[in-house]
Amino acid sequence: MYCRNCGQPGNDNQAICLKCGSKTGIGNAFCFNCGTSIANDVEFSEFCLSCGVALRPPRLNGQNKGVILLVCLFLGGLGIHNFMMGETKRGVARILLTALLCGVGGILALIDFIRIALDSYTVDKEAIF
Repeated sequence: MYCRNCGQPGNDNQAICLKCGSKTGIGNAFCFNCGTSIANDVEFSEFCLSCGVALRPPRLNGQNKGVILLVCLFLGGLGIHNFMMGETKRGVARILLTALLCGVGGILALIDFIRIALDSYTVDKEAIF
C-alpha cells in the first residue's frame, strides 16, 4: 500500500502516512497499489496506467454499485434503488406496480439487478419504466 497523497510506501494497518501525515486513503495524486504518480487530469483517471488497478469504485449517479445492488435485491420491489439513483418517477411507478399488481415491481427489480450487475443499466431520470 502506498500513500495516495505523497506516494510513500506503508503497511496495510497504518491509519496515517508517516511522511506527510495524511489519513490512509485520502488524496488522489498517487496510485495506492504501486505508488506511481497519477496524471494531472485526476478527475478523469479511473485506472492506474502503470499497474491497471481501478482508482475509484464504480458508481451509478454518485452511488456505489455494491450498495445499489444490495438495495435492489432486498428493496427493489418498492423502487428504493431508483430513488437512490435520482429516478423519482420510476420509483413511484415501482411502488404502484408492487401495490396494485401483486408484486410486478419485484420482477422489474430483478431485471434491474441483472442490468446493474452487468453494467448495462443507464440512469434516466425522466423514464417511468
